[in-house]
Amino acid sequence: MASEKGNKTTLKFDTEDEVAVALAKYTADLSERFIKEKGSFTVVLSGGSLIETMRYLTQPPYAGSVDWSKWCIFWLDERVVPLDHPDSNYKLAWDGFLSKVSIPQSNIYAINDKKSPEDAADDYEERHQDLVARKILPLSEATGFPKFDLMLLGMGPDGHVASLFPNRTQRFEKKRWVTFIKDSPKPPPPRITYTFPVINSSSEIAMVVTGAEIANAVKDALGNPNSELPAAEVSPEGLLTWFLDKDAASKL
Repeated sequence: MASEKGNKTTLKFDTEDEVAVALAKYTADLSERFIKEKGSFTVVLSGGSLIETMRYLTQPPYAGSVDWSKWCIFWLDERVVPLDHPDSNYKLAWDGFLSKVSIPQSNIYAINDKKSPEDAADDYEERHQDLVARKILPLSEATGFPKFDLMLLGMGPDGHVASLFPNRTQRFEKKRWVTFIKDSPKPPPPRITYTFPVINSSSEIAMVVTGAEIANAVKDALGNPNSELPAAEVSPEGLLTWFLDKDAASKL
């Protein structure tokens, strides 16, 4: 079932598996579109259950039909731990997705895991500025912030997205592209994260939310026009598509 409002579409499915099937087609279709339009497809991944829900992209027909050579991969947020650490979003994405498709290693932009949170955020932002200078990553004409083709977001039970939490000041950052947090309320504490100006400069955002434990936050973010949850601030330049299973949508 789908509902549309402005630049927001809400898709509801009976099961997480149906969400995964729909997400694969949606992503593959966008890949084809952007590669035709501009010769590349810039994709931002998050952690949590998202990578598992992307599983059908690594299987036929998509594994052999998507032009993986044109994909560029970035991270919405990252835990400042070694890239092979169990808490690393890079490791999660590598194990569940990247190791199963043929995206060039040079197109995969992980954080520098040898730096402090502050320095890792600075380094990631500087590398993005270099990609902009080399015309690999465009800037939004409307905002002047990096413009990604697709961001794949999840949401926590508290309504956080990226590492932008309801009770932390990073959600209000308006100038930086990448910022850091040392006291994340969800472990591990040290992280870096894109800011909302970067998130909302995206062409397309998919909010992929499954599970009953998220239902209250979904109800607030989608049903409360005065919601103060970070997830309610997600509003890309293009289209925002919510992918919900029955459990996540149970209180709408």
